[in-house]
Amino acid sequence: MAKPFHDAGKIIDGFKLEEMVHYGDMAILWRATRPGLPAPVIVKVPRIGENADPAAIVSFEMEQMIMPRLSGPHVPKFVAAGDFSAHPYLAMEVLDGKTLLPRLNDLPLPYDEVAEIGVKVANALDDLHRQHVVHLDIKPSNIMVRPDGSVVLLDFGLSHHAQLPDLMQEEFRLPFGTAPYMSPEQLRGIRNDPRSDIFALGVLLYFFSTGVRPFGEGERLSTMRRRLWRDPVPPRKLRADYPQWLQEIVLRCLEIEPAWRYPTAAQLAFDLSHPDQVKLTARADKLQRDSFATVLRRRFNTDLTNSRASAPAAAQISSAPIVAVALDLDDSAPELVEALRVTTERMLATMPSARLACLNVLRQGRITLDSPLDERGHNKRIDRMVGLRHWAEPLKLDQDRLTVHVLEAVDAASALLEFVRNNRVDHILIGARHDTLMRSLLGSVSSEIAAEAPCTVTVVRPPRAGV
Repeated sequence: MAKPFHDAGKIIDGFKLEEMVHYGDMAILWRATRPGLPAPVIVKVPRIGENADPAAIVSFEMEQMIMPRLSGPHVPKFVAAGDFSAHPYLAMEVLDGKTLLPRLNDLPLPYDEVAEIGVKVANALDDLHRQHVVHLDIKPSNIMVRPDGSVVLLDFGLSHHAQLPDLMQEEFRLPFGTAPYMSPEQLRGIRNDPRSDIFALGVLLYFFSTGVRPFGEGERLSTMRRRLWRDPVPPRKLRADYPQWLQEIVLRCLEIEPAWRYPTAAQLAFDLSHPDQVKLTARADKLQRDSFATVLRRRFNTDLTNSRASAPAAAQISSAPIVAVALDLDDSAPELVEALRVTTERMLATMPSARLACLNVLRQGRITLDSPLDERGHNKRIDRMVGLRHWAEPLKLDQDRLTVHVLEAVDAASALLEFVRNNRVDHILIGARHDTLMRSLLGSVSSEIAAEAPCTVTVVRPPRAGV
């Protein structure tokens, strides 16, 4: 096996190690240069001396396999790698920004800032999960915020890739992760569930909004295993002004049973982005931990989090999409409105974990200042929200699966596209009347959505008369 190299000036595969930027327990990070590269890179070198931790070596192998397969703005850009037969290393782009670790000195943070951080991390996790990867070590030091506010996830040594061998699971029996953030199922040895990352993000949200870790600092396995049956102190017990909507979200993320958490990171980001739409349950009002009897039943319920089988991340995302339906409540064609409802109902029937967002655009004048009231003195926005809920009633959806949104905009298509992009909508349904000469010349909202939406689009037309 190759000897470790820690000296500045050493050249490996053409990379010259210039400056040590981090000395960790499992690896060392160097700023390095190589002829032909336009900018310096970060070279990660594992600590593989004679006292090296075998888990550190295996996790480095995992990261070398996973990193070249990742892409997008929420992961470091892979540059090169060297195997253990010569000099093991991993070269990646230099990231500008700071991790969330220094923010621990400022806790607790304002609630709106906590929600904003949560949205960005959840969106980054959604991107990662769609690439078949579960991170399994989400914590402040592994989350970097760029100067523009976007989030990058770091360190994939403990991650699971659905399409690669899981060397960590094959070679070790003990769970690996950062103790305060590990999910109950990780403690059971389950490494392929993306909802483990949602649990870890819930820990971070709880910690950043209260200043207290929900499960303490204990690192002993016996101490960590208590989270298999013991719930955390409700945040509203710690801070009297804690918002109900935020407690609802945080405690849902921290549910012991993965099936009771958010099914996807995108759905979590959606709720954090729309606190006024969060459906409050008994979680929102909790001031005490679960009763002793409940804990006792949970303690001896061997079925809870005991299954080692879990759907891959991509499969869970596809079974729990965010679906949007754009409705024109002023449409004079009721048959089109009904056709949209029928199509939506058929789609949702095959996806019991899907979220539905009903959208309506309240058009604004380009120059004139529009009144919020109609000619009857009714609030236009409220009337339309009521109309959207009335449209959705026959779908008989659970309240936590339905939200309604009235978008005020001059351009309806632009407003709908912005909503789709910002909320990671997977599928949008929109109605379109039958073609006319004027529509073909000027275009339509539905055609613009179909052309530009970054998701699947279904254009629904009303049945033709006599058909």
